Amino acid sequence: MKNASPIIPDCDLLIVGAGISGIAMAAYTRMKCPDIKVTLVERRSRIGGTWDLFRYPGIRSDSDMHTFGYSFEPWTNDRVIADGQTILDYLDHVADKYAITPDIRFDTNVLAADFREAEALWHVTMEDAAGQTCTTSARFLYLAAGYYDHDAAHNAKLQDLDQFSGTIVNPQFWPDDLDYSGKRVLVVGSGATAVTLIPAMARSAAHVTMLQRTPTWMGAQPATDRTAKWLRAILPAPLAHKINRKRHILIQQWQYKACRKWPRLMGKLLQRAARKELGPAYDPRDWSPPYGPWEQRLCLVPDGDLFAAIREGKASIVTGTIDRFDASGVNLADGQHIDADVVVTATGLKLALGGKIAVSVDGKRVSWRKHFFYRAAMFSNIPNLAVGFGYLSATWTLRAELTARFICDVLNTMTAKDASIARPVLPENHSLIEEDVYHLSAGYIERARAFLPKSATDIVWRLNQDYAQDLRFYRTHPVDDGILSFTSPDPVAAQIAVDKARELS
Repeated sequence: MKNASPIIPDCDLLIVGAGISGIAMAAYTRMKCPDIKVTLVERRSRIGGTWDLFRYPGIRSDSDMHTFGYSFEPWTNDRVIADGQTILDYLDHVADKYAITPDIRFDTNVLAADFREAEALWHVTMEDAAGQTCTTSARFLYLAAGYYDHDAAHNAKLQDLDQFSGTIVNPQFWPDDLDYSGKRVLVVGSGATAVTLIPAMARSAAHVTMLQRTPTWMGAQPATDRTAKWLRAILPAPLAHKINRKRHILIQQWQYKACRKWPRLMGKLLQRAARKELGPAYDPRDWSPPYGPWEQRLCLVPDGDLFAAIREGKASIVTGTIDRFDASGVNLADGQHIDADVVVTATGLKLALGGKIAVSVDGKRVSWRKHFFYRAAMFSNIPNLAVGFGYLSATWTLRAELTARFICDVLNTMTAKDASIARPVLPENHSLIEEDVYHLSAGYIERARAFLPKSATDIVWRLNQDYAQDLRFYRTHPVDDGILSFTSPDPVAAQIAVDKARELS
């Protein structure tokens, strides 16, 4: 990457976030761009992102670890559905193996980033744990802060919740000292978090009730992959890893496409499986969602643990609408009252793009909604910026790796062309047809549509949701495609801009 600016930047690539996406980007940079100077900024005190933030009972992966783990670092644990600590250990191993950890600035939150065209540099404002601000500069900015707000969960505005006299807890901010043993627990919500929490809490709670407004599609899956274990025993480790990863990718794709193509059939199969698991505890009212499978995320039940908790009487599901809370629990619209000592508000996430960073170009704030995704990684007409945004219907890591490899190719192309700016150019008079790519009716998607970037029918300008199609596209579509422009600012103009900035300061 060319240093067109009179200012020597603090780093070539600044990665915001040290979770799945950030570690992937850093590792690929080590492998594909060894001369690039990389810095990671992480607001927490350790790596892991989601897996360090969420500490509620039972926290685990919501997909298989052969695809949730990285393609370049095999998952060798027998459990294909892993708990949070095991995932953190795996990420620590990857960060250490690729010498990423020394380049991470922990306890540092990025507040704003302004790209100055004349200098071809990002000027980034950060804040440490003590509230002190500082600035750094970088040639390229990669936002790997995930897709939701780490500071606030979705507020479902449950009626009169403040009247409840027991303990109220949100899974995103789980207290370390919460003792629910022998207590009646009410979990409001029926998504992946609730499905994970309930069997874990049911082990020591007096009883756990899941209160759902509408049922959720759920499917059991073994937590241990016997086939993967067998393949590792008879094949060389790299080949076994490749086969296991490919096998689980194909399973994911088949399951999703089958659910969308034959929703009634797949729904009946899921209901039949739930009925078999629950026996007399099966109530069709609790297992008949008003939408098709994978119109919202299909919840994974490893080893059928939730079904077992219900079958054994340790947990139960109630489908109904909340009227209001009172001191001892919740009143439902049908007159039923559920007693509780602890209420868990598992009511969903609040989306946020790019870690809520105030991104601007020459001081003009970027409105994400005014821009199109470019190759699911960059944005129309925004220079030297990429974001890690995973799939909604497949494992997050699959796209995290595609994006990381692509951005490494962009950085290498910039170096080869002696360019300091890479910008996906979209003229104002474009003929793109906008398309809704968020094919899920999940609440967190619906609430965020107003600020999410746009996607087009053209795969170049969309956040595509088909991994196989994306993989083919990235392999065949060149980096220097005539859309992504590679330029450098005039060095005289850059010097003038620097001099003017110094005068103002």
